[in-house]
Amino acid sequence: MSEYLLSVWHVGEYPELEPEQMQRMFAAVEAFNAEVQAAGAWVFAGGLQPSSSATVVDASAGSVSMTDGPFAEAKEQIGGFWVIDVADLDAALAWAAKGSAACEGPVEVRPFQVEPA
Repeated sequence: MSEYLLSVWHVGEYPELEPEQMQRMFAAVEAFNAEVQAAGAWVFAGGLQPSSSATVVDASAGSVSMTDGPFAEAKEQIGGFWVIDVADLDAALAWAAKGSAACEGPVEVRPFQVEPA
């Protein structure tokens, strides 16, 4: 089994949704989460606050600096994620397609690094 990060992306901050759209999406994501859990592929997942709530901490130069806002200055921002444990990339891609349909947005699939033996 291999772990994969399925990350949900938005262009800009979170889109403005009508209450009906939001409830439909929440219900679809909840059903998707239940399906992943029932299949035994669930590790954990979470939705994120808007990127404007981020703080970047950098101690790489020996002292700590902190700046408000996201690290990446890009129009695309991560909005949430799932970590799943599945047999292979094909299985991860199949789950990502279902997750994308549920959250009505693009989902990026990335494998975790394999730790050296």
